[in-house]
Amino acid sequence: MRVVGIDPGLTRCGVGAVEGAIGRPLTLLGADAVRTSPDDDLPQRLVAIERGIDAWLDLHRPDAVAVERVFAQHNLSTVMGTAQASGIALVCAARRGLPVALHTPSEAKAAITGSGRADKAQVGHMVARILRLDAPPKPADAADAVALAVCHIWRGGAQARVAQAQQDFARKVELARQARGR
Repeated sequence: MRVVGIDPGLTRCGVGAVEGAIGRPLTLLGADAVRTSPDDDLPQRLVAIERGIDAWLDLHRPDAVAVERVFAQHNLSTVMGTAQASGIALVCAARRGLPVALHTPSEAKAAITGSGRADKAQVGHMVARILRLDAPPKPADAADAVALAVCHIWRGGAQARVAQAQQDFARKVELARQARGR
């Protein structure tokens, strides 16, 4: 499975591509950040993020996209920019028909380090270790994006099976209702 992870941000939007499967070694295909200048107008910044994410999706042709779920922060302007960048990532993936998973920061940290309260340095260290790298991807936003991709590879399959089982059950319940209604 090939996954592009996206750590949304308005100034630095982390992107990372990882390939692999549960129980097998993972391979880093690339990691970086799409950058925009705070001096630019918001619409131009969002277009730049869209172009950068589109370029990553075109280059890596993922099977899925993992995006960090936006959570409430005390700084409203920060959360707004993060939410806007997240929306761009979701649109870019949806436009291609790619499955998208939203993972919370603590979920990704727990998958990578074993602790949902790990700091950025711990996440970067474990990303490097898991992927057999000499150093964590830079900038830290790129390492976070890679952590999201790894998290999705390790946890996404189980989540997809649970979702499919729920859909199958709901379909059977509806068919049973329809059969009784005749």
